[in-house]
Amino acid sequence: MTRAALRRNRLVAVTGLTAVWVLLWGTLSWANLISGLLLSVVLLAVFPLPPVTFAGRIRPVPLARFWVRFLRDLVVASAQIAWLAVRFGHPPLSAIIAVPLRVNTDLNLTLTAEALSLVPGSLILEADRTTGTLYVHVIGVRSWDEVERFRQGVLDLEARIVAAIGSPDELRRVTGPHPAGPPEPANPEGATR
Repeated sequence: MTRAALRRNRLVAVTGLTAVWVLLWGTLSWANLISGLLLSVVLLAVFPLPPVTFAGRIRPVPLARFWVRFLRDLVVASAQIAWLAVRFGHPPLSAIIAVPLRVNTDLNLTLTAEALSLVPGSLILEADRTTGTLYVHVIGVRSWDEVERFRQGVLDLEARIVAAIGSPDELRRVTGPHPAGPPEPANPEGATR
């Protein structure tokens, strides 16, 4: 990373932290502004953040598609979880599913995990940064087909995020075949569950 880019990232971080400080106090005053600036500089000196690289560009139409689909998923999942909560009978089954993402960057891993966690019924248990794998707890899964459908849904979510803000190389990775191939089921045919 060049010195200019490093300075720009630090300036953005100081500005953002100062803005949060002023918003938390609820009053724009010189005292809040100066104390926020000093606190941000000290925080970034004591706890330096790794740079988050952004090689992509923002595409408005895919970004709008992402938001429309995300809001739809939010409403549908909320209704499904509400139904699971009020229906009688057996308690819903759940599963922990490993989903290796195709674009292994910190930004993609974070955005995909956040979007997935905001939808009711799924929760990120772990994100393996080295392999780009998300471990997701999912409620209401009854069969191996539903597990694979959920895994494909996560990959589709990743593709929508990359289409909205990814680089051309990242776009090629999400539109091509998965390099690891289809995942092997954890429970082979004929085994008891």
